[in-house]
Amino acid sequence: MLRSALKENGRSETIALENGTADNWSQLILAHPDGSEIAAIERNPVVPGGLGAQEIEEFLNQVEQSQPKSASRWLKAYLPRVRCIYAFQILNGARIGDGWGALEVVRKSIKSVAGGIIQGDGEGFSNEDGYHILWQLSDSAKGIWWMAVLKDGQWVTFQMDLGNREHRAAFQRGEIPAGIKAARVGE
Repeated sequence: MLRSALKENGRSETIALENGTADNWSQLILAHPDGSEIAAIERNPVVPGGLGAQEIEEFLNQVEQSQPKSASRWLKAYLPRVRCIYAFQILNGARIGDGWGALEVVRKSIKSVAGGIIQGDGEGFSNEDGYHILWQLSDSAKGIWWMAVLKDGQWVTFQMDLGNREHRAAFQRGEIPAGIKAARVGE
């Protein structure tokens, strides 16, 4: 499936099976044709005592202390239902040529089949639509980013300036920052 996705998108990067079988893999390597590795991709089922279950427990502890509280509560209800974690370790090849583009093709392909949310170390979590919902970014974060806050059981999306302290404070309270118009409302 992943090799097909790369080919269908006109990509020449390769996928190598490191552990497991084609149907039940636990680690893959995404690489450029010259062998420069772009990412190591792990598949960790969430089973008692397994790495996936340990990761879920760590995530639950992390979200407890994070803002906004509405997203924290949503994640505490969502995470125990997760059955598999796909972990991407970004390697030096991602910065060569269009390595990030190949990585995005693979990520989208996995997400199209598995669904789910995204967690980035030092960043936070997304909802199922890919909007950032939980603040775990550093104080030096800046740039325009798509966010979502939970209002009356629905995600309200908008763009905000991560470096703007007023925007940041409003988001952490679970509010759309003043002067910013919601882009859409969805579940």
